[in-house]
Amino acid sequence: MKNSAEPKDLAHLLAALDPAADLADRHLWLIHLLDWVRGKRDSVPAAVGRVQLFIDAVAARPDIQQRLQAWWATLVDQVDITTLLADFGFAPRTALVSEMAERLRTKLLPGSPETIDASELFMLALPSAFDAQWLAALDEATLNRLVMLLAQDNADERAGGATRWHRALLDAITYCAGQILSTGFAPELRLRMSESAREAQPFHALIRDVESLRVEVLHALRTPDRLDASAQRLRERLEACRAAAATVYTHFEDNGISVGLVFRLRQLRERILRVRVLLDCLLSAQPAVTAAQLMAQLVMVGQERRSLRALLASNSSLLAAKVAERSAETGEHYITRTSTEYRSMLRKAAGGGALMAFTTLIKFGLYALALSAFWGGFMAGINYAVSFVLIQLLHFTVATKQPAMTAPAMAAKLKELGTGDAIESFVDEITHLVRSQVAAVLGNVLVVFPAVLALAALIALATGHPAISEKQAEHVFESLHLLGPSLFFAAFTGVLLFASSIIAGWTENWFVLHRMDSALHYNPRITGLLGAERAARWARFLRENLSGFAANISLGFMLGLVPAFAAFFGLGLDVRHVTLSTGQVAAAGATLGLQVLQLPAFWWAVASLPFLGALNVSVSFYLAFSLALRAQNVSGVDRSRIYAAIRARLRTAPLSFFVPERRGPLATTAQG
Repeated sequence: MKNSAEPKDLAHLLAALDPAADLADRHLWLIHLLDWVRGKRDSVPAAVGRVQLFIDAVAARPDIQQRLQAWWATLVDQVDITTLLADFGFAPRTALVSEMAERLRTKLLPGSPETIDASELFMLALPSAFDAQWLAALDEATLNRLVMLLAQDNADERAGGATRWHRALLDAITYCAGQILSTGFAPELRLRMSESAREAQPFHALIRDVESLRVEVLHALRTPDRLDASAQRLRERLEACRAAAATVYTHFEDNGISVGLVFRLRQLRERILRVRVLLDCLLSAQPAVTAAQLMAQLVMVGQERRSLRALLASNSSLLAAKVAERSAETGEHYITRTSTEYRSMLRKAAGGGALMAFTTLIKFGLYALALSAFWGGFMAGINYAVSFVLIQLLHFTVATKQPAMTAPAMAAKLKELGTGDAIESFVDEITHLVRSQVAAVLGNVLVVFPAVLALAALIALATGHPAISEKQAEHVFESLHLLGPSLFFAAFTGVLLFASSIIAGWTENWFVLHRMDSALHYNPRITGLLGAERAARWARFLRENLSGFAANISLGFMLGLVPAFAAFFGLGLDVRHVTLSTGQVAAAGATLGLQVLQLPAFWWAVASLPFLGALNVSVSFYLAFSLALRAQNVSGVDRSRIYAAIRARLRTAPLSFFVPERRGPLATTAQG
C-alpha cells in the first residue's frame, strides 16, 4: 500500500507541473516536491530512492520532461543564484539586538515563495538538516541523470564552453572578492595591519586575479595548464589576504579591538573560505557531485543562520576575543613561579587581609545607620570599592580577584600544546597557579581574622561596647552555616568576580581602542589644564591601572547592590566572599568571647570558610577559562592528556601544588 501511495503522490505532483504558472506557484511546486522527497525524514536511503523514482517517472514521459525543462529554464532565468552561492549565511548586521530581531522575525513570520532571491527560496525549499544528509548521499550517476533531465541540450556547452553553472560560480566568486576587497580596504582594518602587510598590498590585485580566472574559464579554447595556473594564483592571493588581515591581532595590545572589528575579520575569513569552496566546485571534474555537496553545506549554513543559540554563541565568542586576551597580560602578574614570588604573594595577600579587616567592621557600622535596602547596598558598594582600590594602589592583593585574570593567561598557554614537552610545561603552570591561589587565600584569611579580633578589642576598650551586638553575631553564624545556602551564594559570588574581570577587560580595551592615553598626553586642552608633565603622568598611570580600577569598582558595587536588587525582586540572593566572611566570623567571635568556642554554630561557620574560598576561586576561574578557550579556539585540545599529566603530577609531587620547589642559586637565577 505504501509503495502504491508514493507514485500516486508523485503523479499528482507531475500533473501539477506548469512552467507557465506565476512565480509563487512555480516555487510552491518545488517546495512540495522536496517535501515529498523528504517523506517522514527518518531514512536517507528512502529519500534517495524517491529522487531516483522521480527521475525514472520523468524520463518515461517525454511531455513531462519537456515541461520540467521549461520550468527549470524559467527558474534559473528569474531567480538570482549569486546571492545564494556568495552571500548566504553571512550576517549583514553586527549588532546583537538587530540580528536577533531579524532571526526572530524569520522564525515567527513565514517566508514568501514569491521571490527571485535564491537565498530566500532555498530557506523555504530546504529547511531541515535532514536535507543535507540526503543531498550528500546522492551518487554521481543519479546526479548526472538529474542534470541531463533538467538541462536542455546546449551545443556550446557540449563543445567545451562554460556552462550556466560555471558562470554562476564565477559571478559568486566575483561578488565574494568584492566583499573581501571592501573589507580589506576598510580604514579600521588597514590601519591596524602590520607595515609589511600594507606594503605587500595583497588586496589590490585580488579582482585582477579573479578576472584572469574568468577569462580562462569562459574561453572556449582554454587549456588545463593555464586554467590551473590562474586558479593557483587566486588561491595564493586569498591566502595573502587572510595573512594580512590576521596581522591585526598582532597589534591588539597597542591598538585595542572592538566587537565590530572582530566581526569583520571573521566575516573576511569566512568569505575567503567560501571563495575556496566555490573555486573547488568550478574546477571539479565532477560538477554535479560538488554542486550537491555545496548545497548540502549551505543547508547546514542555513540551519545556523536561523539559530538564536548560534547567534548568542557567536557573540559570546566575539566578546571572548575582545576581552580575554586583554586580561591575559594582567593575569601573568598573579602567577608565582619562584620561592621569592611566592613569599611576595603571601606578603601582598597579608596586606590585603589587613585592609579587609577595616572593610568588615565598616560594613557592620553601616548597619547601624538603618538605611533603606538600596542605599544600604550602595554604601556597602562604596565601602567595598574603596577598599579594593586602596588594596590595588598599595600593591596588595585580594585572592578571589585573581582567578578571572589568571584564566586567560593559562588559556593562552594551550596554543602550544602540540609541541614537545608542552603538556608538562602546562602542568607546571597549573601547579604555579594553584599554589599562587593557595598563598593568596591563606594570606588574606590568616591575617583578616586576627586583625578583626584586634580592631574589635580596641573598639570595645574605647567605647565600652562590643563592635557588633550579640544578635548580629548570632546572625553571622546562622548566615554562614555550612548546611545553609552559603555555598550557593559563594558560587554566585564567583560569577560576580568573573563579571568584574569582563568589565575590566572591556574598559581597558575601550581605553586603548580610542587611544585615550595619547589624548590625555597630547590633547592641547588637557595639557593646558594639567601641564605637559602632569598630563603625561596621568596618561601613563591610567594606562597601567585602569583595568584594576574598573575591576575593583565594579566588583565592589556588585557585591553591595546585587543583593539589594535581588531582594527587590524577591530572589533572596546574597554574596559570600571568603575574606569578608572570615572577618565577620572573627567579629562575631570577639563579641561572644571565649564561650564562642563551645557553640556548634561557630564551628559550622568556620567549617564553611574553606568551601566558600574554593567556590569563589573555582567558579570565577572556570567561567574565565571557558571564555578564554573560545577566544583562543583551543576547544579541540586533547584534554585527557592534560588530565592524565595532572594526575601523574599529583601522585609524584603533590606538595608542588602548595609549596614552591627549592632550587639552587643557579636555577633561581635562570628562572629570574
